[in-house]
Amino acid sequence: MVMPAATPQPPVRWTRAMLEALPEDRQRHEIIDGVHYVTPSPAAPHQFVVSALFGVLLEYLRAEPVGWALSSPSDIELAEDTIVQPDLFVLHRTGDRPPRSWAEGGLPILAIEVLSPSSRSRDRIVKRPRYQRAGIAEYWIVDAESRLVERWRPEDERPEIITETLRWHPVGAATELAIPLLPIFDAVAPA
Repeated sequence: MVMPAATPQPPVRWTRAMLEALPEDRQRHEIIDGVHYVTPSPAAPHQFVVSALFGVLLEYLRAEPVGWALSSPSDIELAEDTIVQPDLFVLHRTGDRPPRSWAEGGLPILAIEVLSPSSRSRDRIVKRPRYQRAGIAEYWIVDAESRLVERWRPEDERPEIITETLRWHPVGAATELAIPLLPIFDAVAPA
């Protein structure tokens, strides 16, 4: 007896509702253009870099109150089928109180991903163009192992590679932020 060939099923296109229905498992769940990604908790060096950058951003934004610095877990919705959790991000500040929901905060003006072995290609190849299409003003890919930051803007075809001092001057700020990168990289992987 000949069995009929199975008809290939189209891949499941994930949505916010599907993501919200998942049980809590302490992993980072994201959907990007309808594809579900799961990332395990990051290693210590990754978190030290995240913490160092977060501290610098908080200090700067106290002096230049143009945004709110936050870290994940968070659910930043770029589209119904794209919900990301950048390691760090800055939401535009429109008043004296922080937004009460991710939706109220709008799109980040800055998104930062610190590379991990499990996220390296996703952060560069999948997330980067998605952040650019969404119109996020700056996307930083922090590669502590290579001791550099890739800065991407929506119109960029190639990143700006920064190895010494990362400078950021968001709209509305009187002064720019200058982040010396070597001390951050030396703390997790001395040269």
